[in-house]
Amino acid sequence: MKIGFCGTMSVGKTTLVKALKELPEFKDYNFRTERSKHLMEMGIPLNTDSTLKGQTVFLSERASELMQENIITDRTVIDVMSFAQCSESMNYLDKDKFENLASCLIHEYDYVFYVSPNGVDIEDNGVRETDARYRRDIDNTIQHYLSKYQYRIRNLTHISGSTEERVEKVKQTVFS
Repeated sequence: MKIGFCGTMSVGKTTLVKALKELPEFKDYNFRTERSKHLMEMGIPLNTDSTLKGQTVFLSERASELMQENIITDRTVIDVMSFAQCSESMNYLDKDKFENLASCLIHEYDYVFYVSPNGVDIEDNGVRETDARYRRDIDNTIQHYLSKYQYRIRNLTHISGSTEERVEKVKQTVFS
């Protein structure tokens, strides 16, 4: 089963995935989190400075995750599409082509969980953008793509609340 969490930065996706990793129900899963730090260390521009090459690296990581049998990840191709769309370094033609390519992978997730930013403050981890307007732009773009490509999403669930409440919602959705 392929489970992906999408949402703008600093909404608790990584925290949620790490909490799921501790549960016996998910003992047979692979977990992928916090790739941005690693990619930044490789010199790949992030956030508004992201480039076509950089977003292609992010997309290839998401594609490689989708080749695994049981995977839970704190980013989806929808996130990558959104960051590419909000990039100030990519031109509109590259953004359009990138969206067309990346959107072909959306159907491979068995479950996509959209994690709401409502009530969650931005945390500065030294990598992510802390600009509230940019965070909102990414969130709006993610929601746009969730709507635009809903026909490609097998199971979409919106989650919010505490980490414990989110974990329960995930378990309820996946195992019911």
